[in-house]
Amino acid sequence: MTIDSEIENVVGVSHPLDPLSRAEISRVAAILKEGPAAAESFRFISIELREPDKELLRAGEKIVRQADAVLVNRAEGRSYVAIVDLESGIVTGWDQLAANVQPPFMLDEFAECEESCRKNLEVIAALAKRGITDMELVCFEPWSVGYFGEDSEGRRLMRALVFVREEPDDSPYAHPIENFIVIVDLNTGEVIQLQDDQAIPVPSASGNYLPKYVGPARTDLKPISITQPEGPSFEVNGNHVKWANWNFRVGFTPREGLVLHQLRYRDKDVERPVINRASLSEMVVPYGDTAPVQAKKNAFDSGEYNIGNMANSLTLGCDCTGEIKYFDGITTDSLGNPVTIENAICMHEEDDSILWKHWDFRLDTAETRRNRKLVISFIATVANYEYAFYWHLFLDGSIEFLVKATGILSTAGQKPGEKSPYGQTLNNDGLYAPIHQHMFNVRMDFEVDGPRNAVYEVDMEIPEDNPTHTAFKAVDRLLETEQKAIRKTDSSLHRFWKIVNHEKKNIVDEPVAYRLIPTDGIQLAAGDESFVSKRAQFARNNLWVTSYDRTERFAAGEFPNQATGSDDGLHIWTQKDRNIVDQDLVVWYTFGMHHVVRLEDWPIMPRQNIGFMLEPHGFFDQNPTLDLPRVSAAANHCSSEEGQSTH
Repeated sequence: MTIDSEIENVVGVSHPLDPLSRAEISRVAAILKEGPAAAESFRFISIELREPDKELLRAGEKIVRQADAVLVNRAEGRSYVAIVDLESGIVTGWDQLAANVQPPFMLDEFAECEESCRKNLEVIAALAKRGITDMELVCFEPWSVGYFGEDSEGRRLMRALVFVREEPDDSPYAHPIENFIVIVDLNTGEVIQLQDDQAIPVPSASGNYLPKYVGPARTDLKPISITQPEGPSFEVNGNHVKWANWNFRVGFTPREGLVLHQLRYRDKDVERPVINRASLSEMVVPYGDTAPVQAKKNAFDSGEYNIGNMANSLTLGCDCTGEIKYFDGITTDSLGNPVTIENAICMHEEDDSILWKHWDFRLDTAETRRNRKLVISFIATVANYEYAFYWHLFLDGSIEFLVKATGILSTAGQKPGEKSPYGQTLNNDGLYAPIHQHMFNVRMDFEVDGPRNAVYEVDMEIPEDNPTHTAFKAVDRLLETEQKAIRKTDSSLHRFWKIVNHEKKNIVDEPVAYRLIPTDGIQLAAGDESFVSKRAQFARNNLWVTSYDRTERFAAGEFPNQATGSDDGLHIWTQKDRNIVDQDLVVWYTFGMHHVVRLEDWPIMPRQNIGFMLEPHGFFDQNPTLDLPRVSAAANHCSSEEGQSTH
């Protein structure tokens, strides 16, 4: 198909924020291949929408669709970023990145890395010395090499940890080949280093969780049926969603996965903006073990791996239940061909217990309203772990971001009978799992009733004049500059943060606001002098606030793969110490899971929830859900089997 015929298929795009279509991705790749990326040695890291300027969108001006592309030229070992005008077919930007800058991995590179390891004669011989000869059972798990002070000389590297299956369908994570690492140059396909240190016996006990190994499923649980006979309450037009008083646009990028755009709440027939754009910005998983292999495990799953590319195709009845709307995720392979991840995003409604209730004991009357939430989610598999990311919208204007972590532990080997002080021994055969953290950062381009916002820190204070010894109050402190807004959580002060609009007042003449409730507000455990801490400085603190700059997109910087952390990211941008009072602001919140491994996490981990809440705080003049209908007792089974009231 020619470029001219491809552009005819682009007409179906309905909004400037819609992700690139398959036709648009093909067109961008074709334009670049006929231009500066004509050499066959070029590979595509990503092709995605170059989101239009916010001011142009607000003004309703004509938007020209553009695309951002990131490429690697394997022949010269250099990377490039490009901007392509889809309307004119012109490459309007083409910049070569510094020699030491490495973009995220391509999906193809995972398979290429494993293949390079599997056929390498030195690797085969080294494994044979350890008694491992069936290479079909060996699993080379690609990991980023990170940065630990070594000069990579501009090489694009990947580090393979090695596991082996006892049986073809066995879990390889039960059998780590400890102290054995393979380093691969992804551009040349060469194994450039084999780290084969003191051998530790490979644990042989099974870690299989498949039904045929664990026995028959229990039969004591009766089915739960989730039905909506009249259909769901949401309306979907392309990528635009209306539900209850909410409306927003669904987006998807290779780096972030699910993105929410233009989140607004209808209040008395007025569409009030809350957040212009919200997404996962970055995450890092640092391990706390000092063992040679384990100490270098600290994957940046967004910036190094492009976590959106790893989104699952979700399946009705398993990953989501109820009346579901799916959205596909469209990305690209390394040759620039569009790839559709079917059902990458799931949207459905869930009951959420009571929203408000009161029984007037004097009149013996009760009023109850039930809450429900709209769930927009995607699940990504990053090697051993699954991360399920959820945005929850509630009827009262509250918003929740939740990560559900599951999957399989990244395991290590020790001599049988030993117990590492840095992890949980999982069996008596030498298998253990190191302590680690899962640290997430979410970027929220706030627009609380308009683009000019400010942020207050709110702490509990006990006044000095406290004759009854019972007094305590909430005290607001305006965060005036970026440096002053680098903050940590403090549960002893019951700390939270408010995003306010001084230009819009509520019924009591206070600025309208949303508050960020900092649950799971842990910080990075690694010391400041560690390499991972220097690269993931966003995780040293919980709150960051920046003056909006469209180039400041990711908490650890644009390209954290093999980066030192010395020249990009939140800690660099905030050195400008810009004014953040009544400005167009971006709020970045870091939270996480301090994963002290337990036996119950093996052989597959029950999900762990990590997240935070945003709540209206004087955004409305009163409870905005007074108009909700009463619950029908018959329809919702709000009575006992005997028909008696169960108030």
